[in-house]
Parts: sequence; structure tokens; C-alpha cells
Amino acid sequence: MKKFGFLLTFALICSWAAYAQDEQAPVTLSGALQTDMLFPEEDEAIGTGTYEDRFLSNTYLDLNLNSKYVTAGARLELLQKPLPGFESDFAGAGLPYLFVAGRYKWAELTVGDIYDQFGSGFILRFYEERSLGVSNSLRGGRLVLSPYKGIRFKALGGKQRVYFNYSLQNKLGFDYSSGAVWGADLELGINEWIPKMQENNWYLTLGGSFVSKHQPADLSPNSFILNLPENVAATDVRARLQKDNWNFLVEYAYKFNDPSQDNGYIYRPGQALMLSAVYSKRGMSAFLQIKRSENMSYRSDRDREGSAGFINHMPAFSMTHTYALPALYPYATQIADGEWAFQGEFAYNFKRKTPMGGKYGTTLKLNATYIHSLKKEFVDGFGDKEMLKGTDGYKSPFFGFGDETYYTDVNLTLDKKITKQWSITAMYMYQLYNQKVVEGHGINGDIVHSNIIVADVKYAPTKNVSMRAELQYLHTKQAEGQWVYGLYELSLFRSLMLYVSDMYNIDATKTHYYSGGVSYNWRSHRLQVAYGRTRAGYNCSGGVCRYVPASRGVTLSYNVIF
Repeated sequence: MKKFGFLLTFALICSWAAYAQDEQAPVTLSGALQTDMLFPEEDEAIGTGTYEDRFLSNTYLDLNLNSKYVTAGARLELLQKPLPGFESDFAGAGLPYLFVAGRYKWAELTVGDIYDQFGSGFILRFYEERSLGVSNSLRGGRLVLSPYKGIRFKALGGKQRVYFNYSLQNKLGFDYSSGAVWGADLELGINEWIPKMQENNWYLTLGGSFVSKHQPADLSPNSFILNLPENVAATDVRARLQKDNWNFLVEYAYKFNDPSQDNGYIYRPGQALMLSAVYSKRGMSAFLQIKRSENMSYRSDRDREGSAGFINHMPAFSMTHTYALPALYPYATQIADGEWAFQGEFAYNFKRKTPMGGKYGTTLKLNATYIHSLKKEFVDGFGDKEMLKGTDGYKSPFFGFGDETYYTDVNLTLDKKITKQWSITAMYMYQLYNQKVVEGHGINGDIVHSNIIVADVKYAPTKNVSMRAELQYLHTKQAEGQWVYGLYELSLFRSLMLYVSDMYNIDATKTHYYSGGVSYNWRSHRLQVAYGRTRAGYNCSGGVCRYVPASRGVTLSYNVIF
């Protein structure tokens, strides 16, 4: 804490000295308030159980002070009684996020809590995702240097935030991982040094990263039987090439042996390779992505489970669906076990006054995802985690495919404006979801095969009135069987919206998950009040998932940006 206070004071003095050179530099204060509340009710039909508290809420207040040379920020979190589904250690209140950053010419120094990412995040990504309860910021320092065009260097280090923690030994109320993290990243814009590349519209960026964590071995309960490495390093190299309408990316990451709770304390190194190609021009776009990853769970605390303590992030190569039934079975990246992942998309906009385009044009989009297991040859012939502890675990040929398909998603979407007032979005989707792998159990079989149809109709008779209706149907013989979903929205004066919806399980439970509410927007304020049921399931973003139990009650949300 003394070192942290010294660095914070040093950054303030340096920043203020630079600021004093320009007395006319404006100072602005900005911020945001977000609060989500639930007044829960018991409901035997959906198994909500008994609530000890009749009021649950997640509240965040962000404040930022900005000037030409200095930026400072803080966040107050009030999470004493968090919303359902957040891990028990998530509860607490305090100021877990606080920083001061000073800038002068080509240098920037930040002291405090840091969010950052190296490359695609394969070996380092500190970020916040409130809907998942993720806030793995690093408390320490960061230096960013851009001494010459085309050169950008970062160096950072500190301890990672885990959760709130109130105890006699920790009076501040913050819990930080027992392991320290430090790293550096260098990006070179090669095209900025070669004029002919710019003249011919060639852009080439090269990047490299190094990250290491330090965690004393004697802090682990397995230290008596295993020789645990106290320092675990990871490296990442990448190259991005752009030419006219084309964009290519290749990235490779390697993590040295890192026995942990996630991988069953094996000593096999981890690695990840990603290839990406994108083509885009007016009226058409296409992309293809390929990723192979294995044993890439990288935490500042080797013994931790759940969603906390991750240093890195492995993105899911699956489409993030916004419609209710296509999002019923979302995919979670198998970060420790590894996977082959393929995703491709083709979108085409048929021009107006053509047979397919009609009077207003038509957009057609095809998206496909395929995710499969790796081929593994376990050292003892079978994959029992307890038996593999302390060994290399397995061998895996790089181009080998295992026996299991984790996830498949093929969807075709049509967007069509029929008249000035009417438009429609229609989608068909086939999904294969390995429930046993993603959730740890299977219902009526391990694999869920689903066929889903979505129709979304919009009608806007005037500038101040618009209506939207959704009808969705999911057919499967596995899990809970068939579902149907309906939604109606009415928007008035572009600020007031009312909605009603219902999601009904036809086969297994024959239960209605109804909801209705109203929201109002005024300038930078947004208020929403709703009442209804929420189905138990997984909320996912970028391949990271949080289980949300069933609930019923009144929800109240308020957001303001100032």
C-alpha cells in the first residue's frame, strides 16, 4: 500500500506540473449512474424458493475528471444484496475502481485500477462486463509510450481485483488475488515508415506481448504433493494486413505450464492460434475465422474457480443472438479443455429496383459456426482428472479432431423493407448444442438439436408512433422440448415504450414466462419498470457465461449519463 500511495502521489505531481504549463486547459467532470433493482416474489411454478431479502440491487456510480494533461476516475459500487445469479463473494460496497492518469507529449502514466487488452486478449484482457459480474481490473501502474510514428509500447503490473472482502485484516473491503501480474506489449505500424505502402493502400501492423504472473507455491493446498511453478509466463505474436477491401489477421499465443484447478493440475503448456479474413465493400461483406486453442485458462490464482481471476480471455467464435429463443442455449468457450472453432458469414444487400431488392432493397445474411473437441491421447489411457494430476496430462496432435461436437449454428436472416411504414426481419436457424459439455449435464440426451424460426415485423405509421411484433418458435425433442415466444412493443414520441411478452414451454413444464413493462427516455435519462418471470438459464457474452436462476417480481432500472 505504501508503494501504491507513492506511485499515485508521483503521478499526480507529474500530471499537475504538466497541467500548470497550460492554465487555459479546460477541466470537465462527467459520469454515469446505473442501478438495477429486483423486488422478488416466491413462485412455486418456476422454483424460485424462499427469498431472505425482498429487495436486491446492483448500483454503479462512475465519475471522471478530464483535462488536457490529467484524467482521474472512480467508481462506487453498491452490491450488498446483488441480483440473482451473481456469485456469493460478489456482494459488497465500496470504491474498487480508482485511477489517475497523466499525459504529456508521447508518454502516459496511469496509477490505480486499470482495464486493458493486449491483441485479441489471448494472454491479457482486463475488462468489465456488469451483466456477467466480471470486473477483473488490475490495481497497479501502466506506462504507455509512443516516441515515434508507428510505435506504441505498453508496460503494466499490479494485483488483480477478485471480489469484495470484509475482514479485520482487510479493512478496505477489497479482495485482490494472491498472485501478481505484469506484462508488456509492443505494436509497430510498418506502413507508417514506408510511404509507398500508404500510396498503394497497404497497411501492416505487427505486435508482440509478454505477460507473467507470480504466485507463491505455498499458498496452494496442492503444494505438499506438487512442485508448483511460482512464475508462469505467456507470449503472443500477431500480424494484421489490410489492402483495399481485405483485412487479414493471424495471432498465436503460448502459455508455459500452469497447473491449476481448471486443468486438473497438469503440466502441459497451452497455446492458441487464430486466423481471420474479412472482405467488405458497399453492399456486400464476408468473413471467415478459425481458432484452435487448448489449455489456455490463465488466472492470477491457480486454485480459484468461477468467473473471477482470469488474466486472459478466449473469445467464442459463435454469433451473439439478440432474439430470445435463438439465445436460449448460448455457447461458452471451453477455455481449459480447448476447441477447434470455425465461423463464417456472408451478407449481401440487393439493390433497389431489382427483382430481389424491390422498391427499398433487401439484405440477406448467412452465418455459420462449428466448434469441435480436440483429439487427445491421455498419458494413462483415460481422462480422469485426479489420475492425471502432476503429469503432462495428454498429447494432442495439432490438426487432430476429437469425437465430440460442442456447438453448431447455421442461421439465415432476411431484412426487407416492404413499404415506408412496414418492414420485416425473418430468420431460420439450426442449432446443435452439447448440453453435457457446456452445462455439465444433459436433459433427454446430451446433444440438443433445435430448429428455430423468427419473424419480426415493424410498423411506423408516423414519426412519433411505431410498433413491433415478434413471433418465435423453437422445435427440439431434447432438453425441455418445444418453445414459443411472442412480443409486442409500442413506441410513442421516441421516448416512451410499452411492451408485453410471453415465452411458453409447450412440452416439459407447460410454463409461461410472461413479462410486461414500460420505459421512458428523457435526454440522458432512462427509466424502466417491468413485472414478470425470468427463466433459469445462462447469460453469455463473448463466450463467458453466468447462470441466472429463475425469478419473478418487479424490476426497476435507471440509467443517466452526465
